[in-house]
Formats: sequence, structure tokens, C-alpha cells
Amino acid sequence: MKKSVHRIYIGTMVSIVILITIYLAFTGYSYYSTPLEERFYHPSHNWFKPSGLFGQGLGVVGTFLILFGVSIYIARKRYNVLAKYIRLKYLLEFHIFLCTLGPILVLFHTAFKFGGIVSVAFWSMVAVVASGVIGRFIYIQIPRTIEGRELSLNEVKNLKTDVTEVLTKKYNLEPQVIQLFVNFTNETETAQKKPSIGKLDKTLKQHQIEPAERKSILAMVKNERSLSRKIGRLELMKRLFKYWHVAHMPFALIMLIIVIIHIVVAFTFGYKWIF
Repeated sequence: MKKSVHRIYIGTMVSIVILITIYLAFTGYSYYSTPLEERFYHPSHNWFKPSGLFGQGLGVVGTFLILFGVSIYIARKRYNVLAKYIRLKYLLEFHIFLCTLGPILVLFHTAFKFGGIVSVAFWSMVAVVASGVIGRFIYIQIPRTIEGRELSLNEVKNLKTDVTEVLTKKYNLEPQVIQLFVNFTNETETAQKKPSIGKLDKTLKQHQIEPAERKSILAMVKNERSLSRKIGRLELMKRLFKYWHVAHMPFALIMLIIVIIHIVVAFTFGYKWIF
């Protein structure tokens, strides 16, 4: 998936989450802003209450989105289901989308009324979502193959380009000029010694490098700088990702168990929505 298409893919999912949240908040504002003890007298109480047609529907759909998002991601990651059709990193984005939208629907299903075991499930859900956001940040810091497999330190180092060799053989630049580009890619250099992209571009212009070639060179050194940063924090990010599972999984299991209990109790008391 090209970067531009990937941005559209992410942007679309973010927009859907935002628009649905705004819609739910707008349509139910009158009810949700009414004090709990007065909601029974609200004209839309039977519609928006957690056991109402709309309120319970939000809970059902939200729970389905969460369970589906978790199930399809685990199936792909652990058992390679759909491996031929979708890459893991794109499915991760879809998993995050469903497991963000689902909790939002569940939040409106509760009508912002928390108590008892439901409050435990809700705050576990909040912890899962929050840790999921942190986990995604850590995940994207770890270099991966196009299929989503983690790269080892040696594999990442092999991705690097010999900037000195390229600039010497292909563009015949002087050693002192090449050193500027090497300093730019080197994470150990101080900010004072590290030139800006503007300065590098100006240097290439002075050596009469064509615009297309300048763009290619600058893209190369930017990529090298990014790889240098990733190499520097690779092991740290891998350790953090392992620790992250320790926080993410227990909260997810607690939420799942309580949701199942909640569903069983609801059906036992006859709250069967449209079924």
C-alpha cells in the first residue's frame, strides 16, 4: 500500500470515529446532560437508556466491533489466517479502528452511568484503549518487513546505504562535502555539527546537481537518518513492547470476562434487544 493510500486509509478511519462520536453526542446531548435522577422523565428515556432500543443497540454493536477486531487480529497474527490477502500492519490499523470505535459506542450505551461491576469493565476498557495507543506508538518504532515481521538488528543495519560510496562514485562530490551528508545521518553528532536539509540542498545546487537528483539524494539521507535512529532505539523498543503486553492483555481479559457476564445477566433478565 503506497504511503498516500495508507494516509487516506488511516484518515478515513479517524474521520469515521470522530464523525460518529460527534453524531452520538449531538443527538443524545439533551438526554446525557440530564441528571441521572431526572432521566426517567425525559421524553427520549426509553430510546437512549442502556436497555432502550437505541442504547442497547449501541452496546451490542460496540461489543461486536471489539470482539471482531480482537478476533481477526489474533487469527491473522498467531494463525496466519488471511495472510495472503492482508498484511499484518494494515490489519493492526483496522484492529485499532474497531477497538476505538467499539468502546465509544459502549460508552454511549452506558449513558455515562457507571456503577458496580460495569464500572470495572468500563475502566478496564479505557485502560485497554489507552495502552493500545501506546502500543501502536511502540510498534511503529520497530522496523518490520512488508509482511509485518520484526527485523533483527543485523537486518536493519543491512538496510542502510553507504552514503559515502554513492556520493563519491555517482556524483563525484568532494570528501568535505560528503562529510556534511554523513554528519546529517549520524545520530551521534551534535546539533551544531549536523547540517539542515536546506543547507544540504543548497550545497547540491552549488555543485550543479539536477533537481530530480537532489530530491533523490535528500530522500536517501533522510531515510538513512531514520534508520540510524531506529537502530539506536531498536532493542529498547523491543523490550518495551514485551512489557506492554503485560499491561495490555490482563486488562483486555478482565474486560472480556465482565462483558460476557454482563451479556449473560442482560439476557437472563430479558434484555434481548431485537432478538
